[in-house]
Amino acid sequence: MIGSLEYASDLFERATIERMAGHLQVLLEGMVADDQQAVAELSLLSCEQRRQVLESFNDTAAAYPADKLLHQLFEEQVAQQPDALAVVDETGSLTYGELNARANRLAHYLIGLGIQPDDRVAICAQRSLEMVVGLLGILKAGGAYVPLDPGYPSERLRYMLEDSAPVAVLVQAALQECLPAVNVPQVVLDSVDLSSGTGGLPCGNPDLDALGLTSRMPAYVMYTSGSSGVPKGVLIEHRSVLRLVINNPYARITTEDCVAHGANTAFDASTWEIWSALLNGAKLLVVSQATLLNAARLNHVLIEGGVTALWLTAGLFNEYVDVLAAAFSRLRYLLVGGDVLDPVSVAKVLSRAYRPRHLINGYGPTETTTFASTYEIHALSDNSRSIPIGRPIGNTRIYLLDTHGQPVPIGVSGEIHIGGAGVARGYLNLPELTAERFLDDPFSAEPAARMYRSGDLGRWLADGNIEYLGRNDDQVKLRGFRIELGEIESRLSECPGVREAVVLVREHRPGDKRLVAYLTAREGVELSAAQLREQLSQGLAEYMIPSAFVTLARFPLTPNGKLDRRALPAPEDDAYASRVYEAPAGDVEHALAEIWQVLLGLERVGRHDHFFELGGHSLLAVQLVSRLRQRFEVEVALRDVFAEPTLQGLARQVANARLSAQTPLTQVDRDLPLPLSWAQQRLWFLNQLDRAAGAAYHIPAGLRLRGRLDRDALQATLDRIVARHETLRTHFALHEGQAIQVIAPATQGFALVTHDLRALDSAAQHETQHEAVERLAREEALAPFDLSSGPLIRGRLVQLSETEHILLVTQHHIVSDGWSTGVLLHEIGTLYRAFSQGLADPLPALAFQYVDYAAWQRQWLQGETLQTQVDFWRQHLSGAPALLELPTDHRRPPLRSYAGGRVSLALSPALTAGLRQLGQRHGATLFMTLLAGWSSLLSRFSGQDDVVIGTPVANRPRSELESLIGFFVNTLALRIRPEGGLSVA
Repeated sequence: MIGSLEYASDLFERATIERMAGHLQVLLEGMVADDQQAVAELSLLSCEQRRQVLESFNDTAAAYPADKLLHQLFEEQVAQQPDALAVVDETGSLTYGELNARANRLAHYLIGLGIQPDDRVAICAQRSLEMVVGLLGILKAGGAYVPLDPGYPSERLRYMLEDSAPVAVLVQAALQECLPAVNVPQVVLDSVDLSSGTGGLPCGNPDLDALGLTSRMPAYVMYTSGSSGVPKGVLIEHRSVLRLVINNPYARITTEDCVAHGANTAFDASTWEIWSALLNGAKLLVVSQATLLNAARLNHVLIEGGVTALWLTAGLFNEYVDVLAAAFSRLRYLLVGGDVLDPVSVAKVLSRAYRPRHLINGYGPTETTTFASTYEIHALSDNSRSIPIGRPIGNTRIYLLDTHGQPVPIGVSGEIHIGGAGVARGYLNLPELTAERFLDDPFSAEPAARMYRSGDLGRWLADGNIEYLGRNDDQVKLRGFRIELGEIESRLSECPGVREAVVLVREHRPGDKRLVAYLTAREGVELSAAQLREQLSQGLAEYMIPSAFVTLARFPLTPNGKLDRRALPAPEDDAYASRVYEAPAGDVEHALAEIWQVLLGLERVGRHDHFFELGGHSLLAVQLVSRLRQRFEVEVALRDVFAEPTLQGLARQVANARLSAQTPLTQVDRDLPLPLSWAQQRLWFLNQLDRAAGAAYHIPAGLRLRGRLDRDALQATLDRIVARHETLRTHFALHEGQAIQVIAPATQGFALVTHDLRALDSAAQHETQHEAVERLAREEALAPFDLSSGPLIRGRLVQLSETEHILLVTQHHIVSDGWSTGVLLHEIGTLYRAFSQGLADPLPALAFQYVDYAAWQRQWLQGETLQTQVDFWRQHLSGAPALLELPTDHRRPPLRSYAGGRVSLALSPALTAGLRQLGQRHGATLFMTLLAGWSSLLSRFSGQDDVVIGTPVANRPRSELESLIGFFVNTLALRIRPEGGLSVA
């Protein structure tokens, strides 16, 4: 069995469709092999593809000291370079030897307080020398540090202290008042004398063996926001941090480097900053919060301090990309993360002659120790949808899994699961949540291996990098449409003048959810809601366009430098895309304005305002039609609301409307204007709407003719077919504003163009026969038709030799379909055989022509019959997804080019036989069996459990229509809900 997959080349690469064809074949083979297998467990991956995504893309094993402790490696650096600078802040500096001595004294002090291995010690300090001493001291005492941000609300700090139950608290004197009272020892860092041996505190390293410390003990507990609003404590082990900073190729920090420490200690980026410096013998430059928030000052400090490695949140990177240009140019490593990178800001950095040697996009949840993957950005492609998050770092594995835990193919969205040495022990005091998010790793050969289910979505690119697609909860469902907020944000960022964009779903009123865009503008630009809406409408569906656009001076950030979505304000009336206000005029406009104000929740509406720009949508439009019927006792069609969406225009529709009534249509006489069928009218409308779509509705066919050709008989054959079928002599015209069919006389004939390629049978020719035939076939298939003049069938006869010809025939879909092509080829063969032997036309006369069918259809499909059809399809498609959200290689262009490609698919005789037998066992046709497989594939690729597939049907309800050439075919929407728990059977 052979077939093909046709695709839009604007959206997909050929390699993607070839992979899809391969996945379909693997799935069908699985169906045949075991029809008791659950649909969700059917693999889409061949053995080689499975090895690629699970093993090749995760070939990250690298040597690192997994059995050591953080302070143990620090002590090795102390032994190697005791006099080298270890840490510098605005008040002074410490060498490795001095830092070690102070940390040791603090460790012995804490041990004296009774600190035991695995105990937790909280630390509340500004970034400073004391803070670094405090972290090392806690670790050396065998404890795990719990960083507390002094900027957190007191209730949050109280919860963290109660939840972590520290045995002691380290705090700077100036911050003591920030902390709630706790019944544990409190050590004031800048009051305890750690600079000398006074007070009896030894400065030697505590004995690791005596303390019984191992690398599987927690190094710290870091709190991250929870979906419930309650923070969760993440326990990170020593070995996880070592895997992050030792011998990991994404950033090889050496003794020659200076690493800036500007991240909040309660934010996991500080883990990389502090330990990548101190465990590799580099200098750590502490950047105060005041300096971090002053771009000019920060630029100076980074340059003067000789910083070579810098981490910034995406928000700060976007904000500082211009001001820090000089500092950036001196960096070996600039790492950015914590949120989605802005390609515009990245492009600025890449365009400079002097730029960081390595610009890296880092991705990773706190639960997997700062970074799970990195991507070094060398250049941005023109059509890049986003900046990848890269490949897994050393000793890390990343799996992209579907909802049933199966690996997804390349290019298909899956939830990011992260395994390897960076995975946290779990959540403190939350065993159920730990069990839910930290899972056994079924793909690892290591005993007791686990993986973290991140809730992030991504997809493998063909080169092994990962594209980040947002959070699971960033995919919202609004009025029946599943919407990817990240796609809207990306499109907004491309609009002129927009610096940053965030889109949320907000409840305008109970039950009325709307998309709201929040924006920051580039300097000197004033953003207009109306203009933004217009720009988005060029590339996004109406339901994806935000109702309101809120411009802010800057986005609110959390203390960790991430966007604080909860602090974004509700939109005011001026955030909606209203037009220049002009008061409604006349009774109808005033009454209509009142209805709009109630439906849209607005205080006023002008006569030029646009229903959809003000926040209206399809469901509100339905309510509007109902209100109009109640208020004015008129019937305004839903399409009228879309056609006249301004208050003034819709008021005009209301004024001209009449009570609904169906006027029965009668079969028209040939002397009267001839109506189009419903299908023809649809295609005629599409042709008027988008002339560029023409070739998409051409039906080309080729016929190879072997033997001596009787050209006169062939011409007579084609002329007879045109005379026999009125539709092949039809063109279309407007009569009183309506499209009608116009039939030319039967003597019109068939204009056959001939091409003689006999001279191209030599290889010495510039163009071979094969190449010439392909060129002519392509030209024939793509040459435009003119529906207003016809003819809408044409052909070329290509002569290859005395005994071989190719007949190329092209019809426009408005007069033909696939069935009709079979009729055409059959009649060509029958008539040619007769005419070449001097016989008469053997075909029986046609009882009806296509125009008779069109008139009959118009008369039949009305009244109760029409309503029955409409009711059925409304019920059948109620709640169905509007789009099949297949992952694409490229964004949908504002204007479709209709350029396409085709990938062939051949199923072996054995697989074909197996599919037939599978269907027979369960009383299904081969079509039904293939449809089951195809729908399952589409469901897995799109992530949707409700799939609508269009399938053509001949739509020839009467036997008299079977021999006609014409546009009868109809596409039925088959709604399928592949359920993962069901078996193939």
